[in-house]
Amino acid sequence: MKNLFTSILGIFLFNSVALCNDSAVFYFNKGVEEKTSKRFLHASKNFETAIKFDSNYLQAYLENGYSNLEMRKLRLALNDFTKVFELDNTNQAAIKELASLYFGFKQYQKAVEFTNKCTSCNDKEKIIGISYYQDENFGLAEKVLAPYVQKNPTDAEASFALARTYMELENEKKAIYFYELALKERNTNASWYSELGLIYYNNNQYKKAIDCFTNAIKNGITQSNDFKQNYAFAYIYANDATNAEPILQDLIIRKAGNKELLRDIAEAYYSAKQYDNSLGYCQRLIEMDARDGKALYQAGLCFQKKGQTDRGQKMCDAAIDMDPALGKMRKQTSLPVGL
Repeated sequence: MKNLFTSILGIFLFNSVALCNDSAVFYFNKGVEEKTSKRFLHASKNFETAIKFDSNYLQAYLENGYSNLEMRKLRLALNDFTKVFELDNTNQAAIKELASLYFGFKQYQKAVEFTNKCTSCNDKEKIIGISYYQDENFGLAEKVLAPYVQKNPTDAEASFALARTYMELENEKKAIYFYELALKERNTNASWYSELGLIYYNNNQYKKAIDCFTNAIKNGITQSNDFKQNYAFAYIYANDATNAEPILQDLIIRKAGNKELLRDIAEAYYSAKQYDNSLGYCQRLIEMDARDGKALYQAGLCFQKKGQTDRGQKMCDAAIDMDPALGKMRKQTSLPVGL
């Protein structure tokens, strides 16, 4: 009697498993039909039902992952492909999608891990190199990206990442080269132009900086006060006050009453040997505060440079009387920026 009961139970369990398997296959096939017809929500529901009948249905997880990708449900897709990888850690389809998803989610160590496992990933070196850059491992980023960009010089994104890598490695010469290479392929990227412009500016290549800042504006850069100031000062140092002044006047309106801005402009004009323009801004400062010793001292230096030595010296002496701390500047030819 016991053996009969065991046999009946075994037959029941076998039939139940077979029924579940049949049901899983049925809903999986329906899901494939819906997915082929681009009805991804209905497809996903069918794949999920198939998985309820068979929790190890690898292909159902995989197809559900693709459906979720189509619907931009990236977290759900990540879960599906992770399950495929757990069931089969050699499945290249899942590994490829996990590499891409982790990269998109900015989980760069995971992106490197799965990209290294991937045999079918396009631009494998690019993904790994940019991941190293984003993870601030600049030494490894340079080792991977440099040969990749050499083979793929039209890949603007990789060239840009390499340019920034070289900036972090304090190699501005190479950084400039790869910024230019990136912009050659993507000459509408405003922020890249702005970054390169600032590098040129800091390297005293003012005309090139102006070109970059101008292109950044043409391509829609948000013109912050700092951007405007760098743009205007690049014109000053390039001896082009005509183009500098409209930007400066707008900036002065935006930063109304900011003495340090006026002082920086006066110093910039002085450094560029445009003494009359420097005097104009010193005058503005003195009109705002007749006891502004720094402005008076700067004005005195301008007059000395213009050949009016006695007048300039008297102004510097008067400035020191107002602000004795300026006495230490007597032997210098200019005020330090920001004084």
